[in-house]
Amino acid sequence: MADPLSAALDVQRRALEEMQEAGETADVLDERLETMADVEVGGTPADVVYEENKLQLLHYDPEAAGIDIPEEEREDVPILVVYALINKPYILDLQPDRSVVRRLLEAGHDVYLIDWNEPSRLDQHLTLEDYVDRYIENCVDTVRERSGQDAINILGYCMGGTMSVMYAALHPAKVNALGLMATGLYFENSGGVLEQWGAEEYYDPAKVTETFGNVPSEFLDEGFALMDPIDNYVTKYVRFVENLDNEDFVKNFARMEQWLEEGVDVAGTTYTQFLEDIYQGNKLYENELYLGDQHVDIDNIDMPILQIVGEYDHLVPPAASKPFNDVIASDDTDIIEYSTGHVGMAVSSSTHEDVWPQVAEWFSERSQLDEAESADEESEETEERTEETPEPAEDAEETPEQAKDTEASPDVETIDGIGPTYAERLEAAGFETVDDLAESDPETVAEAAEAPLGRVEDWFEAIE
Repeated sequence: MADPLSAALDVQRRALEEMQEAGETADVLDERLETMADVEVGGTPADVVYEENKLQLLHYDPEAAGIDIPEEEREDVPILVVYALINKPYILDLQPDRSVVRRLLEAGHDVYLIDWNEPSRLDQHLTLEDYVDRYIENCVDTVRERSGQDAINILGYCMGGTMSVMYAALHPAKVNALGLMATGLYFENSGGVLEQWGAEEYYDPAKVTETFGNVPSEFLDEGFALMDPIDNYVTKYVRFVENLDNEDFVKNFARMEQWLEEGVDVAGTTYTQFLEDIYQGNKLYENELYLGDQHVDIDNIDMPILQIVGEYDHLVPPAASKPFNDVIASDDTDIIEYSTGHVGMAVSSSTHEDVWPQVAEWFSERSQLDEAESADEESEETEERTEETPEPAEDAEETPEQAKDTEASPDVETIDGIGPTYAERLEAAGFETVDDLAESDPETVAEAAEAPLGRVEDWFEAIE
């Protein structure tokens, strides 16, 4: 039997050691709190190339980011990243070694990203139709015009992926290839907690929006955290204390906490639509979804599709994504399933080593295929024109009609900034030539082209 005095002394010794360790931890903690306050996020340089309401369209600058890609290795078909309406998009550009944006830039892609920013109370009545068929549509057209491409690549994350699918169904000709990252597309006993919580018999989203207008970010954040309360309220802080000596760990922790704290409200009407139509009604998968009077017909989705899903994603489990590939028209569908979670897909060091190089290569292959097909089609059209068009007689005189055509005003598409989409809208409104525009005014033309007034004023300056 142990000596009682020795046992008591042993208890005191252990208590003193724990007090000393606690004191050392407190000293380190002060230093680490200063470190956490100084972390930076979203550091890849970008220019705002389009704005509408709160929305900003970012175009990333690889040269300013120190990424040197030879001209011959740069992809012509750009990638537009469509982020979710919840939280801020810098989770895709958290830090240089864990940045989806940088991985795509390093692979030679031209990258754009939609930053929705936070809606005001005046925006509470914005609908899914506003977000998909107005905001995304205008961003796609901007990227198409800037790049000179008829169709571009889209990469959607989470709710942004679901909206990207809606867009692709409405405007398939403008989407070259579609990547979907942790995207909810199927909600019929998929096993997801959100599907259960959001079920019609348990939850009425309209009650939230009737109370608050827009859905508060705090409401959403607490809901997501309660899906895994032990990890979110206990375990992660234990890991933090255990790793105080690891400065890199502390910095990573601080960046993630900053992102989690900077939540974004969601427009009320859009939230209600999304919950009722997508989660509760499963209308996208069932091909029964309408935005306004437009059928979101998934039979139109015939472009290449890549799904990137997380094996341990508790927000959007693989079973809520993968079945969608079986009901769309595309015959070029792929799935990358990786052992990570919903956020880990964007920030895990292993996904940046194993997954994102594959995604970048997938987009490259589909872009090159599109370019090759376009070249073949153009070559065939040229041959047909050569065969069908007779050679003009050497001494033939120019007819009055030909002389008139020679003197005709150039088409509107010759004006810098007017691409195929705007040209089509203008021609439909009777503005076929530069002279037609010059005889009108910017306000009328802006309405006809469905373009920002500032951009149309630039067209008129070009005419002058």
